[in-house]
Amino acid sequence: MSALPFPRALRQSSRGHALAVEPPLSQRVALVSGANRGLGLEVARQLAASGMSVLLGSRTLAAGEKAARQIRRDGGDAVAVKLDVTVQAEIDALIKRIDTDYGRLDVLINNAGAYFDTGDHPSSVDINAVRGALDTNLLGAWRLCEATLPLMRRHGYGRIVNVSSGCAALASDGEGCPAYRVSKVALNSYTRMLAAELRGSGILVNAVCPGWVATDMGGLGGRPVTEGAAGIVWAACLPGQTSITGGFFRDQMRIAW
Repeated sequence: MSALPFPRALRQSSRGHALAVEPPLSQRVALVSGANRGLGLEVARQLAASGMSVLLGSRTLAAGEKAARQIRRDGGDAVAVKLDVTVQAEIDALIKRIDTDYGRLDVLINNAGAYFDTGDHPSSVDINAVRGALDTNLLGAWRLCEATLPLMRRHGYGRIVNVSSGCAALASDGEGCPAYRVSKVALNSYTRMLAAELRGSGILVNAVCPGWVATDMGGLGGRPVTEGAAGIVWAACLPGQTSITGGFFRDQMRIAW
């Protein structure tokens, strides 16, 4: 992995305080978890097309490298990195590598997700599946946020997008997908708390529902993955002057929690 030119991300005010300067797209570094296929891969492709350097997190490095080659063939800057969001040691090693090679991280897309348990019911679901869903869908995002925030705080700029689901809305009816649904409801709550903590820091935190997308997880019948990814990329590229944080969105439109 080659290092990017280290940008002047901070300037000093007349009082000596550091003021964040929004970095140009060509100097932004993005990390996408679960990026070797489906929605994550398309998000990575669109971010790279915008000019960002994109790190494709994948539990299997070979799968990530195959995906990164696709993006590079299209002219994007993409590097595969080994990342299992349930393994703290892998997260720590990756953040150390990002700090050494880039010196910054501007965008975090918490896309890695699992345990879409469509056939389960809340009264009988295997509790181990619930633990697994929480460990990946909630705690995986939590771990990555805690690990990457020091890099974002360093330059007073960051965009965190937690990929959620419409079924996580509290008003959503239905008994299906209990493990997945509860984990995403919790992720939405974490999004709001983290956004409140970071308000005014230059780091924006939002949740995005991509809608029903035709992927391995979503199955046949969903809309094109490019459309689902576009809303996530929008949240990842929110301009510096915006105050949009702590929201839940689909297709750039706010939806109810």
